Amino acid sequence: MAKDLLEYIDFSTLECLNEAPNHGAELALKQGYREQDELYLESDTDEQLLLNVRFTHRVRLQSIVIKAVDEAKAPKRVKLYTNRPSLGFSDTSSVPCAQEFEMSPAQLAKGDPIPLKLVKFNNVEVLSIFIEDNQGGEETTKLCKIALFGTTGEVFNVAEIKKVGEEK
Repeated sequence: MAKDLLEYIDFSTLECLNEAPNHGAELALKQGYREQDELYLESDTDEQLLLNVRFTHRVRLQSIVIKAVDEAKAPKRVKLYTNRPSLGFSDTSSVPCAQEFEMSPAQLAKGDPIPLKLVKFNNVEVLSIFIEDNQGGEETTKLCKIALFGTTGEVFNVAEIKKVGEEK
């Protein structure tokens, strides 16, 4: 059963490149802050943001929620990378991402979960979230919530999967 992985994020090593002063990644990730739309993560010098989120345990990510209230500044193209502890902006063009998606304004307004490819996010120690651009081509990108859902610890055994109707 997927759960909010907030308690497994190592906030002491959280890194966000190009975050604006007083509008850092903690405001979008931490419980309490991320539920308040007036607290937000915003980029500084251009529209790109790169978060390197380290976990205290290996996790299996199943979905990500990204919520934004300012439609023009909301993230548009997002790329996710796994287990690259010191990913920088220059790496995003040369390193293949685990998954890429384009967000719609409706998804962002509601904070709908985006399902992730389980095989690509099965054994994650570090998740890098690269926000490439925003909906309106604005100077900065702004979002109020990032939540990661999945499981920890349990070993996933493909042999134990039964077809529906085969249970005895």
